[in-house]
Amino acid sequence: MKSKKKIVLAYSGGLDTSIILKWLQENYDAEVICYTADVGQEIDRKKIISNAKKFGVNKIIIKDLKDIFVKDYVYPMIRGHAIYEGVYLLGTSIARPLIAKDQIRVAKKFKAFAVSHGATGKGNDQVRFELGYHYFDPKIKIIAPWRIWKLKSRTDLINYAKKHHITIPKDKKGASPFSVDDNLFHTSTEGKLLENPKNFAPEFIFQRSVSPEKAPNKASFVTVNFKNGDPFGINGKRITPAKLLEKLNQLAGKNGIGRVDLVENRFIGIKSRGVYETPGGTLLMHAHRAIESVTLDKDTMHKKDQIMPRYAELIYNGYWYSKERFKLQKIVDLNKNKVNGSVKLKLYKGNVTIISRQTKSAAYSMRKVSFEENKTFNKTNVERFINFHKKKLRS
Repeated sequence: MKSKKKIVLAYSGGLDTSIILKWLQENYDAEVICYTADVGQEIDRKKIISNAKKFGVNKIIIKDLKDIFVKDYVYPMIRGHAIYEGVYLLGTSIARPLIAKDQIRVAKKFKAFAVSHGATGKGNDQVRFELGYHYFDPKIKIIAPWRIWKLKSRTDLINYAKKHHITIPKDKKGASPFSVDDNLFHTSTEGKLLENPKNFAPEFIFQRSVSPEKAPNKASFVTVNFKNGDPFGINGKRITPAKLLEKLNQLAGKNGIGRVDLVENRFIGIKSRGVYETPGGTLLMHAHRAIESVTLDKDTMHKKDQIMPRYAELIYNGYWYSKERFKLQKIVDLNKNKVNGSVKLKLYKGNVTIISRQTKSAAYSMRKVSFEENKTFNKTNVERFINFHKKKLRS
């Protein structure tokens, strides 16, 4: 007997992907394999498994990718100081390429003819997922239900769920819910009252940080240790990438650090407003820039700053696996072996302050910078330097 064709669905176990699961079963003569990537989001394994089994799904795969996510995706991005449009630390953007890669791995393992995702037709994630799918398997069929089904609204989805006895969370009845994405690096909240940029973000939407007003009245201190450009420890204690980011999230979150309210320009041409929380990532960004300031030369640092906007835009647009991003990453990492040492941070009511930088690097010279010692710096060269640049003003 010929076996059924297979589809691998990126599945969270929630309302939307449960509806997609049923819709795929109705519209394709294929076995649906449910795949969940654990990148540090709040995850209920029992719920994912039980919800999928209700639909007769036999293959339910939940893959722990947290350490890979931080080490191979977040850390390279931190080394590039990637910030999109001045404020966004790219928390959602950086997780999608990894999920797409591992979903294709599963598809190849089970010889699936297609993969499917639950990204909406107006968002960036559909692009990020599908560029990732294409990179690892250009021939695989991609099923994007939000672009092809006849369900046009939240009400349509609710009615479809009722028809097929799909559990509807109480907060999702009637009105649209907030659109929330979370992973170990960040949480984003969009939709509902946030869609109007004149509305303030209510406190109840924040999930991993307290407001600065309610943060402790006493400052917290933390030291981040670096080797070859990446963090490897906290307060001198070596720790895995996922645990390191988790600890920094907790510490920064309780001090009201990492909140951003932004209106961004989506890749597909729509402006959107969202509220993002990236507590531990904010600390890493401050700490990494601080350790580079005492370990890298000016030309290297300035070159990185010049390419950063493009590097960030590539990540935002879903081009993590592009030749251009790979090329820029080589520039980012050119002298990362020199970036070693530790940075001590002070955390207080939403603020991050650099307290100290320690390194064995000779890039920062106490002798040259000191006001008490002038033998190692030839001041007569400065006048020639200034005169040279006077001429360049009119060249």
